[in-house]
Amino acid sequence: MCETNQTEVTEFFLLGFQSFYHLKVLIFILVLLVYIVILMGNLLVVILVSTNDQLQIPMFYFLKHLALVDLMFTTNIVPNMLYIILMEGGKITTTGCFIQYYIHCIAIYTQSVILSVMSFDRYMAVCHPLRYSSVLSPRLCLHLAFWSWAAGFFLIPCEFILIFQLQFCDSNVIDHFFCDFAPFLTLSSSDTNIVRWQDFMISVFLIFLPFLFVILSYICIFITILMISTAAGRRKAFSTCSSHLATVSTHYGALVTIYIFTARGDDLHENKWRSLLYTVITPFINPLLYSLRSHEFRKILKQLTQRRKRK
Repeated sequence: MCETNQTEVTEFFLLGFQSFYHLKVLIFILVLLVYIVILMGNLLVVILVSTNDQLQIPMFYFLKHLALVDLMFTTNIVPNMLYIILMEGGKITTTGCFIQYYIHCIAIYTQSVILSVMSFDRYMAVCHPLRYSSVLSPRLCLHLAFWSWAAGFFLIPCEFILIFQLQFCDSNVIDHFFCDFAPFLTLSSSDTNIVRWQDFMISVFLIFLPFLFVILSYICIFITILMISTAAGRRKAFSTCSSHLATVSTHYGALVTIYIFTARGDDLHENKWRSLLYTVITPFINPLLYSLRSHEFRKILKQLTQRRKRK
């Protein structure tokens, strides 16, 4: 409980990009345009994969779930961020803050697990092409997608039971554009060590171990590619993994950067800018990477364009 001379915090004030509010209209327009592209790009991926028979293969099935995660992830943060930019800050209740962070966690953890599942898909496609269809059956793909989503839903509530018990007294200003873990935890007047350790353990299971699995998968993939005798064969094999590898690099690169700088005790203000990389830039890049580099996507988009022209 807060002391008698302290006021219990019931809402937080998110500062957003306070030092750049003289450019708020420009920042608002840029973020809004990026968000529109994210919505359109990821919705296009979901619709095309769901409705087109040519895309009914495991790689695109998992890509659809990755697009759904990106939609949930950005919609949880960006609309409120646009409001904060326009209003030069914004209030959010403590419960609303925790719920936003809860959805944020589910999206981050689900994305990490799905990316590891996609690396297994690429491993099978490159290292064991003859067994690809038999191993990655529709039933297995369904189970892998389900557990990618379910892992976070099952583990995160353990952490949030402790988070909802934290006390916040007097200070309620968060120098960020959404309710991230480190910024609001620094405001708590309670002992946060147990929460931090629990968050670390969940991150080990749902971020570090999937990342380790991705690394091991790609070691096997690169060894297999190097054993291919022709340069054309090596290029073809690598091209099947390039889009996924780029997505993995941006996703884990951003997370590792933020976790390292936070652990070193760097200014949380600096981490706010790094957070833009995985909250806005990565979901913006993902659909572009897969739609531009995938021959199947380009072919289907070309067919749809030609049909419209005929009409």
